Amino acid sequence: MKFRPLHDRVVVKRAESETKSAGGIIIPDTAGEKPQKGEVVAVGPGARDEAGKLVPIDLKKGDKVLFGKWSGTEVKIDGQELLIMKESDIMGVLEK
Repeated sequence: MKFRPLHDRVVVKRAESETKSAGGIIIPDTAGEKPQKGEVVAVGPGARDEAGKLVPIDLKKGDKVLFGKWSGTEVKIDGQELLIMKESDIMGVLEK
């Protein structure tokens, strides 16, 4: 199934959670926090301003992003867990 977000929404695949701490301690799945970074899977066309003109989204597919801890709505599409959130919920793009 193909999913296309509407307006200024973005679909993000959350990064895998760390299974080891910096000191080498193994963290069980139930104790670990969900990561706040991920990869953009799809973007909507953008929002409309007061004049009705389309304002495009600054993100593109493949961008690595940081988002808030409680941002987005978790959904499962084709067995893959994804987050759907507004562009404003994303704090920034990770660059090399």
